[in-house]
Amino acid sequence: MRRRKGRRLDGILVVDKPQGLTSNGVLQRVKRCLDAAKAGHTGSLDPLATGVLPICLGEATKFSQYLLDADKAYVARARLGQVTSTGDSEGEIIRERPLPESLDEAQLEEVLAQFRGEIDQVPPMYSALKHQGRPLYELARQGVEVERKARRVTIYELTLLSLAADGFEIAVRCSKGTYIRSLVQDIGEALGCGAHLTALRRTMAAGFTEAVAVSLEQLQEEPPEVREGRLMPVDTALKALPQIVLNPEHLVSILNGQPVRIDGCPVPGPVRLYGADRFVGLGEYLADGRVQPRRLIQSSP
Repeated sequence: MRRRKGRRLDGILVVDKPQGLTSNGVLQRVKRCLDAAKAGHTGSLDPLATGVLPICLGEATKFSQYLLDADKAYVARARLGQVTSTGDSEGEIIRERPLPESLDEAQLEEVLAQFRGEIDQVPPMYSALKHQGRPLYELARQGVEVERKARRVTIYELTLLSLAADGFEIAVRCSKGTYIRSLVQDIGEALGCGAHLTALRRTMAAGFTEAVAVSLEQLQEEPPEVREGRLMPVDTALKALPQIVLNPEHLVSILNGQPVRIDGCPVPGPVRLYGADRFVGLGEYLADGRVQPRRLIQSSP
């Protein structure tokens, strides 16, 4: 049996992703820096983008989907009058159109209002979504374009931060699956001149903000004990879920994979499960009043 390299570390580290690196590139640097055996990121950011990127280590990877599915927030800058092959400034300019005459904040606000709330959005070709098992970006690089179905996403907040002669800056808080490049392109089309993304910063992901993010440079310069001290507990990934503290008898049953009946639980759905002094994993409160273990963590060695 092949032995896994690295140490077992359990927790969540929030990194301030630099421009020019892929999310996987950041992940690999974090693994090497911490000498971690197992880690995964929680949603790709394009190389152009910067900002909040939660990294799950060890047992926290079991719950990364909850971070992937959570809301995100961004600050984005856009260039008007130019449409690019990728939807951002890394692509080739494929179309140019004159800018709207005397565009002011009131006119732009009218357009932005169309994109607040639930909207249908067509994912870009330059994305990690797959078509017949292949990422769309691979097909796009070969000049192949395939039909993509529109997806329903929610724009909770869309705020105009600034307007210049040839572009604008917006703040966005949105649901999972929202592509800011597509949002910028669609705003440009609604204005009649086209647009592309020139800068993107993620300011929040699953409740984690810039305030708790560390740069790769700082992480690499810190002593090992300081790096590890930055790890947040595994259950931080599930902090939005209700919790249940199990008595010793129920804890034994849950750890053996058996459901238990608990009175006074919250509404049916996923719950955090705790023993007397530790987080033990994810459960589900069923409609019949039982709690079923779903994903349990291994105790630290």
